[in-house]
Amino acid sequence: MAIGAGGIRPCNIAFGADQSNMTIKEGRSQLESFFNWWYFSFTFAFVIALTVVYIQTNISWVIGFAIPTACLLVSIVIFVIGHHAYIIVKPQGSIFVDLVKVITAATRKHRLDCSRCSFYDPDFHPRTKQLRCLEKAAAIADQNELDKDGKPKNGWRLCSIQQVENLKLLIGVMPVCLAGIGCFMTMDQQTTNGILQAIQSNNVLLSGFKIPPGWMGLSPMIALSIWISTYEILWVLQTKRLTGKAKRLTMTQRINIGLISAMACSIVASFVEKKRRTAALKLGSFKSPITILMLLPQFALSGLVEAFAAVAIMEYLTTQLPDSMRTVAGAIFFISLSMASYLNSILVNIVHKTTKKGGKTSWLGGGFM
Repeated sequence: MAIGAGGIRPCNIAFGADQSNMTIKEGRSQLESFFNWWYFSFTFAFVIALTVVYIQTNISWVIGFAIPTACLLVSIVIFVIGHHAYIIVKPQGSIFVDLVKVITAATRKHRLDCSRCSFYDPDFHPRTKQLRCLEKAAAIADQNELDKDGKPKNGWRLCSIQQVENLKLLIGVMPVCLAGIGCFMTMDQQTTNGILQAIQSNNVLLSGFKIPPGWMGLSPMIALSIWISTYEILWVLQTKRLTGKAKRLTMTQRINIGLISAMACSIVASFVEKKRRTAALKLGSFKSPITILMLLPQFALSGLVEAFAAVAIMEYLTTQLPDSMRTVAGAIFFISLSMASYLNSILVNIVHKTTKKGGKTSWLGGGFM
């Protein structure tokens, strides 16, 4: 399952981006819409997954496994039906090998003075001013490095400017990825600690209906879906109808809104948890009398973090890296999600060990979380 997901998730983002013509404005707008609707469908799949878990637990494991199998079969059929209309970009070899070649060649020539050197293949890709030390990989130290056709004899000693610039671009997007990991940690905390909060809250409504704690995981998805639908259907279409030009939020604006939403989510969650835990300790009970509905704001803010920051970061990675690295962009996005999950686990362990010192009950341990 992990191998299948690892193959599909990064590639379908890149494949979808290949269908848009980035050289025209309409193509760039279509690409932004694609990312929004892709994340919308990604979220919708999670909603179905939660339903399947309920069916497996309460009805039948056979039916529970049959539903995702049928959905996968339908998706394969739909994908195959449209294969004649797809724009298929031919693979150009492993981009990772090229990146390693640049690092190796630059390391070998680290003492080379490039001020008097010419560069290999400089006309096909503009040189940027950042990380000039990497350009030593493309510096021709000796004409014997080229064969009679003017190509490098050894790709591990001489690389092209394009290979160097690809590595520069990859390094350049890392700060945004690091900022994204912080946002993704906020999202991950709601799917772990947030559910634990829901378990230890009063989940009975006035009508007597009990809200399953797992259902709180639907709140971020609903908030995300509402925003994407409102943005794409109402905001974009209405501004285009009124002004003749569709107005969209820039990637920077959306990432900033996502960062603010992440901070707001953590602040709201801290106040709610303090109130919930204090009420539980006063009663000496495992569960707090605080209603589970008090958790809705933090879950909704978590959904907005996804709607703004996650979608914008995914779009940023895909558009900033060259076409040959679009699959790498998708992989980096999901690696960031994974790193956030690991770091969140480390953070939980640190809080657990720190708060239990002096014989105290750990904040995240025992019957009170």
